[in-house]
Parts: sequence; C-alpha cells; structure tokens
Amino acid sequence: MTLIFNDIALSKDLKAKTIKCFFILHICLFYSASSFADNSKLNLLSLPAGFEISIFAENISTPRQITEGSEYIFTASGSKGQIYALSDSNSDFVIDNNRIIANDLFDSRGVTYKDGDLYFAEVDKIWVIRDVENWLNANKEGMPEKELITDNLPSNPWHGWKWIKFGPDNKLYVPVGAPCNVCLEELEDDSRFASIMRLNEGNWEHVARGVRNSIGFDWHPVTQELYFADNGRDWLGDDSPSCELNVVKEDDSFYGFPFMHATDVVDPQYGDTSKEFIPPVLELGAHVAPTGVAFYSNDYFPEEYQNTLFITLHGSWNRISHPSGYTVVAVSTDEQGNVTGYKDFITGFLQGKKSWGRPSAPFMMSDGSLLVSDDKYDVIYRVTYKSES
Repeated sequence: MTLIFNDIALSKDLKAKTIKCFFILHICLFYSASSFADNSKLNLLSLPAGFEISIFAENISTPRQITEGSEYIFTASGSKGQIYALSDSNSDFVIDNNRIIANDLFDSRGVTYKDGDLYFAEVDKIWVIRDVENWLNANKEGMPEKELITDNLPSNPWHGWKWIKFGPDNKLYVPVGAPCNVCLEELEDDSRFASIMRLNEGNWEHVARGVRNSIGFDWHPVTQELYFADNGRDWLGDDSPSCELNVVKEDDSFYGFPFMHATDVVDPQYGDTSKEFIPPVLELGAHVAPTGVAFYSNDYFPEEYQNTLFITLHGSWNRISHPSGYTVVAVSTDEQGNVTGYKDFITGFLQGKKSWGRPSAPFMMSDGSLLVSDDKYDVIYRVTYKSES
C-alpha cells in the first residue's frame, strides 16, 4: 500500500492521523484475512457424507485429552504445562471463554472429570481440583487449589505422556510408557514402565504389561472391556512394525514389548519367540502414532457408528518414503467386542508430504457430537451429523 501526501495541503498533525488510520485499517484487514484463512483450513478436511466439522475452540496451545463437566469443557496443554477450562456462554457451540486453571506442570496431557472433580496428570504426578465448576462460577480470576493424588510415578519424560480415565469400576487408569525406543533392563528395574495401571486405594495394580507407549484407552460400551492403542517402535523401516489396537480380557496380561511387536514382528535385539503374549485385535499401520481413543455410544450419529471406536492418528515423524497417519479413523465393533471394520473418518490434515494439523485426541460429548483436539493447529473441532430427514 502506497500513500501520497500533498505537503502543502496537509498539516503534520493531519498526516500523522491519516497514517495512523491507514495503519489500523491495514492491521484489521490482515487479521480478517488471517481469520478467513484459518477457517478455510476446514475445507481441506474430508468426512463421510452427512457429517460436518467446525472449530469449537481456538487459541489453545497444544490441546490434548478432553473431558466434559456439567457446565465446562476441560483440556490439557502439554507444551505449556497448563489446564484449560472452556465455556460457551451463549450456547452457539463455539467456545467464547478459555481460562487457565493450573499451570507450571510437567508435560501435562491427561484430564478427566468425575463427580464434580477435575483430575489431571503430569509425567510423574496426578492432581485433582475438587468441586471445580462451583469454584469457577464463584471466582472470576485466580487459580483454584489443587490436591495431590499421587506422585508415585516415574519422572522419565520419554513416553511419559499420560492419558487418564476412570473405568467402570470407578478406579483411575493410567499408562506409563517405556523410557526408550526399545529396552529391557529399565523395565526389569521398574515394573511400572511399559504398562497400564489402575490406582486402587493409593496402590498401583497392573492391568496390562508389555505395552510400549499407550496414549489412549476406553471401555467398550457393551462388554465393558478395556481397549487401548499402542505406539510401535521406531527404526525397523518405514513399514514395520505396526501400531496396535489391543483389548484386555484379563488383568495383568502381557502384550509383547520389547520381545515382539504388532502381530508377528520379532525384535532384532530382544526378540524371544518363546514369550507368550496377547496379539493386537487390529494393526493400525506403521508409525501412525495413535494418541487418543473414544468409543461412540450415543444415538446422534447413524446407527452404524454405535460401538465404533474413534482413534486419532497423530502422524509419523520419521517415515522417509511418505508420512503416515494424520487422520481420525473409525474402528467398528459388534456387541461382543469383535472388530468388524476399519476406515478413515477425517482426512486432509496431510497435504502431500506436509501437514497443517495433527489430530491428537477424540472425545464423545454428552450431546452426541464428537470433539477432536489438534495440537499443531491449536484448536478443538466439533463433528456433528446432519440428518437427511
């Protein structure tokens, strides 16, 4: 933009005011264009017929796991070490207020809400804010007190991200990833590594072992069995081993790591084919990086999505031939828990070999819509279904 002034006709004052006006106009146009460009990213996303996607919340730094209270939505920011409380004051399905209610946390990724209390996890600790929504409604600024639930977790940050959730037994379930790409001695020294555990009256119980890095689990709506995703090891090539979807039939079952990977990949360093392990119920693909799962049990989506497990595939970081993942997939199951189908549900985050977004965690809302966080684009999407009738 070029401005030409007549030095005789315009005083210095007027010239200054004119320049200021043009500067403000330029800024407004820039931000309007940016906002339009941001929303236009949604046009790159593809969903099955009848489904629509919108931006539910934005300007949230690296959102991960999501949970719902009676009035607020909560999410965790890992990179900032913060927990957000989100509200939609005018009920237009767009968040208009986000508030930080905990900060200075050690790579916080997991949140879950139960009976009025908000639980959230760092790498090595789990906290709770009691009666969180009443506190938010009574206090328009400041931060609530948090209460320590446990600090009995490893502090190693490698695969230390947490996904936390209460099970049908009302106990809190927590994964602890392996502190390595592949290793054995560390797991023998500390049995908490490479596992999924539950907290029972202050003590940890093993639910699953031999789990390299699970960042997502949920319970089947009918069978009540635990399904969990697991991230496969690196540096065995672009196409091996696959990341996994597993199911827990019995507590303390063993799922192969570090001896076996996916269904039948023997580890070149620690491989031991004599070890009995539970194979995955589904191979998700190599290096796709599953970072969140959520079963669908509401009747808002079409009937075919009943008992469907949505999985966010965060995407590969070291696959040379072509990136993999960067999608939300739908895994169909029947009432007995058997996997009956596997298909893409949201695609378009990857354009060519470059991604503009990374889906990080799904969450089924009480109204039947599906939320999906994106920790690269710093937004949360809302997926709805528009009935043809």
